[in-house]
Amino acid sequence: MDALEIRELRYFVAVAEELHFGRAAERLGMAQPPLSRAIQQLERRLGVRLLKRNRRGVALTGAGEMLLHEGRAALDATTAAARRTRRAGGADSPGGPRNRLVLAVKAGASHELLHKLLDAYAAEPDAAEIEVLPSGTCEQEGMLRDGRADVALMHAPFNSLAGFDSEELMTEGQIAVLPAGHPLAARRTLSLADVSDIPDLPLARWSRHGTYPPGPGPEIHDQTQLAQLIALGRTVAVYPDSARAWLWAEHAAVPLTDAAPVVTHIAWPAHSSSPALAGLVRTATRL
Repeated sequence: MDALEIRELRYFVAVAEELHFGRAAERLGMAQPPLSRAIQQLERRLGVRLLKRNRRGVALTGAGEMLLHEGRAALDATTAAARRTRRAGGADSPGGPRNRLVLAVKAGASHELLHKLLDAYAAEPDAAEIEVLPSGTCEQEGMLRDGRADVALMHAPFNSLAGFDSEELMTEGQIAVLPAGHPLAARRTLSLADVSDIPDLPLARWSRHGTYPPGPGPEIHDQTQLAQLIALGRTVAVYPDSARAWLWAEHAAVPLTDAAPVVTHIAWPAHSSSPALAGLVRTATRL
């Protein structure tokens, strides 16, 4: 029997991510013995070993790694289906909101482009309501996959476009954002090497897929925190040139000569058949 139940996938993904039955059971809000039995039953049904169990703990087999990858995608897809169905259903309810699209954007990026897109689309006949959902670095991908967003502005090379349809909208350079009083702020240009090892001014670190890269710089949780730490002379950040729109008077922006260009795309799930989404994409490509 090839069909898998959502419950089984939830159980397995929890164990595979925790690599510990006790922690997985606590995360799922259940006792450990029935969780262990459920995983054993799943292995018997599939006819493969998913986990290696020994005194030192639990490890994934090759088949287990495959099911973890596929299981995460399947759980995201079912969650996305529920979220997007609720949004679509709201427009069918008497007195409910009109058709609505959730647009995920990286906080502080593509500011001018976003303004132009929202204004141009609002002028279209039968335009849907657009809810703008700010996100951190690389979070737009997950928001599209699990249905928190219907469409996103994504930035290559930082975001992966794998599995999505997309249209390229703009290309721009990158800047170093420094405290205005720092000596390097007076330079006309900088290189990545110049900003990667500034004494007492470490590079800010954003979470990528739930983990922070190593380094001495502060862990950044939101745009306001980053702006304040730069103004206080505690960190430096690298951003697309369009980030100039949110800079404070206490900040300075210096172009980076050797940073890769940033290409902004509008991206959406490949299977989408939403007329409202198609209209938003058409508007974006005309800007």
